[in-house]
Amino acid sequence: MILEKYKDPDLAKNITQKIHEYADSIEENLLFMHVCGSHEWTISHYGIRSLIPKNIEIRPGPGCPVCITPADDIDNAVKLGLEGKTILVYGDMSRSKGSKGKSLLDIRVLGAKIRIVYSIQEAILIAREEPREDFVFFAVGFDTTAPPTAFEILKGLPSNLAIINSYRYMPPIVGAVIKSSVLGVDAVLNPGHSSTITGMKPYYRYFLETRKPQVFCGFEPIDILLGILILLKQIKDGKAKLENEYQRSVTWEGNKNAQKKLEDVFDLDTGYIRGVASIPECGFTLKEKYKDVDAYVRYGLSKQTNNEHFVAGARCGEVILGLSEPTECPLYMKECTKQTPKGPTMISLEGTCRIWAEHNLIKSIKKLS
Repeated sequence: MILEKYKDPDLAKNITQKIHEYADSIEENLLFMHVCGSHEWTISHYGIRSLIPKNIEIRPGPGCPVCITPADDIDNAVKLGLEGKTILVYGDMSRSKGSKGKSLLDIRVLGAKIRIVYSIQEAILIAREEPREDFVFFAVGFDTTAPPTAFEILKGLPSNLAIINSYRYMPPIVGAVIKSSVLGVDAVLNPGHSSTITGMKPYYRYFLETRKPQVFCGFEPIDILLGILILLKQIKDGKAKLENEYQRSVTWEGNKNAQKKLEDVFDLDTGYIRGVASIPECGFTLKEKYKDVDAYVRYGLSKQTNNEHFVAGARCGEVILGLSEPTECPLYMKECTKQTPKGPTMISLEGTCRIWAEHNLIKSIKKLS
């Protein structure tokens, strides 16, 4: 298989040696950030942080879709569920708690009709099979999951199906990360799945604003190591670029058909990233002509902004943003475990706390000296 080459230990060793060679020629400490749960899983699973030089730190940023979904959207999904609407939701999202400490799974024991689905297409099928029921699809994710929903909205949803729209556009999130003076990021490993849809082009504006190295990266261990090597070479040579390691999937233009569907259905407006900030142009909002499928409009729901409401004492927001490691949270692997998750970063399979817990990481992997 082609992907087996991306797990080759000899190749990994050679790349790692080159990484150390480049890092030795760079005097300062460097902070690289990624914004993808799948990247964090690969980095943790293959122990990549233990392979890289001491003057390089890799932190996870806001790339987990469940983690960044606003508490208000969860609260409103819970409200509709308690009012008798059937909520169709992804598995991880059903467990994430809103501002009142309740999740959709919590209210299922109270009699609410909560059903786990894997796609918008499955939600549509269920709604058509039960035309007398009112259904709400909880639409969460980034550029990867938004296009199928846009496609189905263009075709026409069943009249008994509305959506709570929590989709977010990734390029402005990366832009906010790389421009943040609080984070002080030196370079970014850009997400692969999302960028397959958006292409590299939307990220170019943030490169021009910052002139900081960016590389689009795949998900195998060799992908990650190559991404680190590419960033280091740019820094060593003093030539920042927007480069593409994941050429087997990501292109400059991206998937133009998917982009067209998104443009036809959504506008881009300010979107709130839970635990982080309200970021301009990162929120997909339904165009006026499609407001009839918006659960907020159909059911007269209200929304507060910047409503985080994490468990007292937890550092979920700081972990989402990349300011803290899970091990720096006083609840991590104590009150908050895989079996008793308290916040979205432990609830979601793509959350940093959950990934670290799955790999029994109980101490800081690396701190810049």
